[in-house]
Amino acid sequence: MFVVRRSNSLHFRSPTRIALQVRHSSTFTVRNPPKHAPREVPTPLVLCSASYWDSGTQNNIPQSFASMLAEKGHTCIEVNFGPPDKNQECSSSQNLVDHLSEELKDNLRLSGSPFPPVIFARGFASLIAQTYISSHAAQGLFLISPPLSNVSLFPSILPTPLGEFDYELKFPIAVMARPIEMDQLRKYSRLGQNEFVDLIECDNLECSDAFMRIEQWLDELGI
Repeated sequence: MFVVRRSNSLHFRSPTRIALQVRHSSTFTVRNPPKHAPREVPTPLVLCSASYWDSGTQNNIPQSFASMLAEKGHTCIEVNFGPPDKNQECSSSQNLVDHLSEELKDNLRLSGSPFPPVIFARGFASLIAQTYISSHAAQGLFLISPPLSNVSLFPSILPTPLGEFDYELKFPIAVMARPIEMDQLRKYSRLGQNEFVDLIECDNLECSDAFMRIEQWLDELGI
């Protein structure tokens, strides 16, 4: 394991897993394919969670998903976003998601992969992922239980109103959610109402069926 903390610069190494704490209270982990993996896929997979904002829920992407994907030859980059340091507080919700999107960009640069990633994000992290892809290249976006809208998060989670995303939906995008959540997404979400977005219903978002749906979607992308 390789760990970097700005405060004390501690270093630990492992050949298949790299963990970094590079800014604020966010964590960044790289899982490289083991030597016995059947192949090595050049496109990295980024798995984004935001447990600080999703506290009290199960909105982290299971670590077992990253482990199993790595076993199949994927380089998996896990990011769990935390709040900015007190001396870098953001004055608005837009500042906050922009700041965290830049942190994601920095983490991807540190991973060393030259290829645009496929980004997976769950819950609040969906905002960060969508902010990132609004300005940076990605080969695909897979959202798990994203918020119905940005406005729905103010003031309970976001400090100020956040405008809705308007990026073009002209690249592979999927949304996976439980059936009751998907009903709401189809009624009220831009993503749930767009014919080019793959909508995937799954009763249990942490089980083997959910992982199988992710694998099937990656296969359809040729990744």
